[in-house]
Amino acid sequence: MDLSFVVIQALNGLATASALFIAASGLTIIFGVTRIVNFAHGSLYMLGSYIGVTVVPAFLDAWYGPLSFWAGIAASAVAVGLIGIVIEVVLLRRIYRAPELFQLLATFGIVLVVQDLVIWLWGPDNILGPRAPGLAGAVTIMGRRFPAYELVLVAAGPAVLAVLWFLFQRTRFGILVRAATQDREMVGALGVNQSLLFTGVFFLGAMLAGLGGALQVPKAPANPYMDVNIIAEAFVVTVIGGMGSVPGAFLAALIIGELQAFGIVVFPRVTLMLVFLVMAVVLVVRPWGLLGRPDPEQRPVHGSLRPLRPWGMAPAVAAVTVFLVLVLLPMVADAFTLTLAIEILVFAVFALSLNFLMGIGGMISFGHAAYFGLGAYGSALVVTHFGSPMELALVMAPAAAAAGAALFGFFIVRLSGVYLAMLTLAFAEIVHAVAFQWYEVTGGDNGLIGIWPSRWASGRVAYYYLTLGLCALTLHAMRRAIHAPFGYTLRAGRDSPARADAIGIDVTTHRWLAFTLAGAAAGLAGGVYVFSRGNIDPGVLSIPTSVDALAMVLLGGIQTVTGPVFGAAVLHLVKDAVMPLTDFWRAILGAVIILLVLLFPQGLAGHASELYARLRGRPA
Repeated sequence: MDLSFVVIQALNGLATASALFIAASGLTIIFGVTRIVNFAHGSLYMLGSYIGVTVVPAFLDAWYGPLSFWAGIAASAVAVGLIGIVIEVVLLRRIYRAPELFQLLATFGIVLVVQDLVIWLWGPDNILGPRAPGLAGAVTIMGRRFPAYELVLVAAGPAVLAVLWFLFQRTRFGILVRAATQDREMVGALGVNQSLLFTGVFFLGAMLAGLGGALQVPKAPANPYMDVNIIAEAFVVTVIGGMGSVPGAFLAALIIGELQAFGIVVFPRVTLMLVFLVMAVVLVVRPWGLLGRPDPEQRPVHGSLRPLRPWGMAPAVAAVTVFLVLVLLPMVADAFTLTLAIEILVFAVFALSLNFLMGIGGMISFGHAAYFGLGAYGSALVVTHFGSPMELALVMAPAAAAAGAALFGFFIVRLSGVYLAMLTLAFAEIVHAVAFQWYEVTGGDNGLIGIWPSRWASGRVAYYYLTLGLCALTLHAMRRAIHAPFGYTLRAGRDSPARADAIGIDVTTHRWLAFTLAGAAAGLAGGVYVFSRGNIDPGVLSIPTSVDALAMVLLGGIQTVTGPVFGAAVLHLVKDAVMPLTDFWRAILGAVIILLVLLFPQGLAGHASELYARLRGRPA
């Protein structure tokens, strides 16, 4: 590795770091003031790229030259900033006081809407943008060629940092932003118009996201999936640097950029997990990031709480009736309906396990797909590599997932709030990277095939009954755990850790055991899932799988025991009903999610439970 190669790789890392910082700085500014974990930030970045490939050529046609190109880039960034204002005023302003999970779900609804909006306006194909005038070639550095435009990107990051430093240190708006980052309640008490301040902050953050996307126009084509690719890296940069710290985001972007540039040379087999491994280490050692500070605003996961009561006569009769209907379903259902029912039951168990973490344990998880995937791969590996039967594989599924949850949970449960959620995301992405790159064992992105049930369960009806039985047993076991002394002590640690500790409850151990139990349940769901499909690939470990679980929990109701089952049924039935009707089913699903967050924040089952309580004449 000669010196010239090191210099070129370092410059590549700096160019990547600049692009990451510009995108992530907007995310960290928005979080610092509004405390919203904006999952739609990647969508704003994508809109910046698409608007750029449309606007920049128009500027070049009107007046060809470097100034017109950069004017088009600036116009694209401002346009995304204006879109950000619309999102903030119409939606986010209504949920600033809502728990973090509802904010996440609402912004995920925006992601789905924007994805289909982009495909409707620009089509599904990649779109190449124009080259920057005068920067289309390369320069020679130490005898090696380096793209000229990359040098501009190297300088863009420090330039944006300097502008943000001046804005925050030398202007009234910046002073108010810094004050709101420290104590936004005090800023409001001093008479500052918080709504206007939040709108200005969201405009700035969205504009930076749009600028990051627009700057990629000469470098990479705009495509409908670039939002997911950038949001994970933006989260990594924001968390490593410290949520709300712009200098921290710049430092973290430098670390990640150089790690990616040299990691592919030094550690080619683990490139995908390196950045998330660094994120995990930082969160374990310094939970609030390199230059961040502890967050004094620890809001509840799910807002105002109401007690979980054991079922009365009416709910018990309803549950038995539903179970009997499911038992009789194969008598009237066709093969497709049974397949859909199996998938709903599998994901109902998956959602139940996540709800046990969040609703009972008060632990937000953005990476619960890790344990679903560990169970699925645990089953698949013992079948494909050792020839084990389905029965042993289904035992291995919760065991493998529980082992992974116990290992990761040992570090995770010591954190709280958004930092705990981000550490779950980091561990999930590490597991995803291992499955994606360990070709000899997992098959890589090709996955594993030929994982079929035993002969007695090979029929669709037989496997449906097996799935129904396991789902019913898991639901019963979780209900028993929730209403057992373990569940009550777990809720005590959720509601008031200091008081629980004062009366002798080991809150950390209880949370760790709950994390392990939830992981085992998710792993069982993963094991059943892989045999229902006959194959497995790393997609089950991805971020969208975790977000689907969150959507099911929140749609059903986080303050209920069986709400996630209802949420899983609603989400899959809506997908099944809408997907065949239109190519833009994501936009419809996203709009439904947004409306449910606004209208039924307690979830559908939670709302029904509340109505039932009112009819019975007792407080909800």
